[in-house]
Amino acid sequence: MPEPVYRPIRQLTAEFRAGTLSPVELLEDVLARIEEFDGTLHAYVTVVTEQAREQAAEATAAYRRGESAPLLGVPLSVKDAFHVKGVETTLGSLVHRGQIAPGDSGVVRRLRAAGSVFTGKTNTAEFGQSATTDNLLGDDTANPWDPARTPGGSSGGAAASVAAGLAVAAVGSDGGGSIRIPAAFCGLVGVKPTLGRCRDEGGFRAMTDFVSPGPLAWRVDDARVILEVLAGRRYPRGMVPRPLRIAWCANPEHRPVDPGVAAAVARVAQVLEAQGHLVEERDLPVAGWQDVFGPLVLADERAERGHLLAESERITEYQRATLRAAAELDPATVTSARRALPEYRARVAALFDEVDLVLTPATAVPPFPLRQRPREIAGEPVGALWGAFPFAVPFNVAGTPAVTIPCGTVEGLPVAAQLVGGHDREGLLLDVADELESAVEFDRDPVLRRWDSQSAAVR
Repeated sequence: MPEPVYRPIRQLTAEFRAGTLSPVELLEDVLARIEEFDGTLHAYVTVVTEQAREQAAEATAAYRRGESAPLLGVPLSVKDAFHVKGVETTLGSLVHRGQIAPGDSGVVRRLRAAGSVFTGKTNTAEFGQSATTDNLLGDDTANPWDPARTPGGSSGGAAASVAAGLAVAAVGSDGGGSIRIPAAFCGLVGVKPTLGRCRDEGGFRAMTDFVSPGPLAWRVDDARVILEVLAGRRYPRGMVPRPLRIAWCANPEHRPVDPGVAAAVARVAQVLEAQGHLVEERDLPVAGWQDVFGPLVLADERAERGHLLAESERITEYQRATLRAAAELDPATVTSARRALPEYRARVAALFDEVDLVLTPATAVPPFPLRQRPREIAGEPVGALWGAFPFAVPFNVAGTPAVTIPCGTVEGLPVAAQLVGGHDREGLLLDVADELESAVEFDRDPVLRRWDSQSAAVR
């Protein structure tokens, strides 16, 4: 890789231990890149320069004392949906401008204990309520592969920060695809753990029945290191058993998929078959997720933020629409959704009695121009809300873990496959994704060339 910021996390910590690179040197490189590039990308809401320098200096001293930790000295960005002590938490909203967190939420406490250096808070859709990253705080976050296009959302700032080398890796949250969508659009690995596996005690509340914190990273092993910290358990790489039974669904619920995306994911199915797995095309039992997801998310919004309709000039149009719908929500609809949730989860769990993994496209399209959601895909009309990205949220409703793996490009823009496993099968997912990563050999040269800093490289 042309810059240390793109090196594997385990390599970086090995270099820190050996003294061939220091956390201070790496951080200064990252801060210089942020200064140089973030005016174009708008990945960050807040850059915590001095706090980061203190952490990097402490990490450098710790290595000299012979200490170690999984992320000691590694610069990570944190989605602005988590609380970092002493730093503003906006949640992507003008309503929270100037609100300083008195302490770390659970995710940040674990990252801090593992030695992370926090570069800053990354941009998010307002209250995480959009699959793109635009709000009233400032300019939309741009995609590092093409700044005229969206990185997806709501963890779009997190994804952009990693793809452009403005952090080594990032932590986001995924309530309806908010890690996997931007990971797919930015050529990264994104992991949504099993619901409840990674907690954020004392944190922001939204999509509480569906949301999971998780990593966005350049490679599977980096995501593995971060997931171990967030989950508080080890996921050592193991041999993948063969043959795995893999259900490949090219277009769940028969939704349209861009032909280039479909072809790229079909190649992944072929790779898995060549690796010795039993890959079978089949439909998935995911219908009905909208009847569960929509009412329960709206009920959360009504309880947590219904009062914001009174100051609607300070919230986005999409959040106003959410709160209006929440205000009109029939309690009977919420009750019905609450009853349907365990039935839905049982139905999807039964699928994993028959198969080991599921393969789908991560999104239905490549990254699209900023604020121009597609209304037609492969010649078929689609809705603006979910048309471009309908394949992630069913597995939030199911509560199952999922990983996105970049697997190709369409007209120079990244696209990805999604692998889904049964509850608590993160280890298997990571192992299969590791093997896929080596076999697919996704080419990141275009984005590397675009954001290769010439001014502050650590050589």
